[in-house]
Amino acid sequence: MNSPHTTSVVYPLQASHVAHVVPFARLLQQRGKGRLWLGQSLGIETHHVFAALAGSGLQIPFGSSVALSPLRHPYDAAVQARSVAQLSGLPYVAGIGPGSTDFQRSVRSGPLPKPVTAAREYLTTMRALVDGQVVHAETDEYSTHTSLPTMSSPPVEYGLGVLRPAMARAAGQVADVAITWLTPPAYVRDVLLPAMRDGAAETGRPVPRVATVVHAAVARPGRDMVDTAFAAARAHLSAPHYTDMLRQAGIPAEASHPRKGAELLVESGTFVSGTPQEIAAGLDVYRAHGVGEVILNLCGVLNAHGLGAAITDLTDILTAVDGTHG
Repeated sequence: MNSPHTTSVVYPLQASHVAHVVPFARLLQQRGKGRLWLGQSLGIETHHVFAALAGSGLQIPFGSSVALSPLRHPYDAAVQARSVAQLSGLPYVAGIGPGSTDFQRSVRSGPLPKPVTAAREYLTTMRALVDGQVVHAETDEYSTHTSLPTMSSPPVEYGLGVLRPAMARAAGQVADVAITWLTPPAYVRDVLLPAMRDGAAETGRPVPRVATVVHAAVARPGRDMVDTAFAAARAHLSAPHYTDMLRQAGIPAEASHPRKGAELLVESGTFVSGTPQEIAAGLDVYRAHGVGEVILNLCGVLNAHGLGAAITDLTDILTAVDGTHG
């Protein structure tokens, strides 16, 4: 069970060597709390990274933020999620999402006609399979008429990647966790959480907890925070679905001007910077606006200054957080 002040970490790159991920995992194991998240890796596949870390003796919980559903049938997704839970010996958060329209087009015959509906159906099928049910599902994307062999394992939680209200409503209907990236705190509180509550009320489910990936960097001599934010989020700031979300949140980002978007992230505090203690206070703003799990993303520091600098920043930030919340 997550405390009201859970602070976790994401390995922010696509893994090409498990050794690059190990320092992040070791930091969390030494700390004794927090989850290691990893997005969809097209280098070493995400679930394989988790299996390798668990096999090396690193006993920490994992979560995908998010695995891209067009890459696999929900039966395979269910097997992968249950496998990670079993190998780690700890609850696993299986976060999924459809990816961008361009990504969908690159791996299938065309973009998903109804990505929100597809995500909702996919997660429902995946949950039923892990729960041991015989599933009979016919959708536009796949057919399932089977069940998984029974196996006792630690629990799997189911997450949806959420940026905008329609997916937030779907998360309320079917998910345990809503996983958000680059979402400003007020946008979570005022736009996403109401949609999640509406979805949860429709299906009689609890409102999902919110896990938000937050870019951060310690302000150190010689560092330019806009440069760091640009190194962290250039790809997202060039993506229309992310910039649309930011505009809905009152941040006038445009996909054609990612550098300006980086400036806006720093100015708005969506990219959290300062001393470790100031960053800890900035993360509390997210918590006050309804985020249950803050996921620290040091991508900018990692890209601009290297692995050692990123681990140093993470260590200092987590020390400040733990000094505040225990």
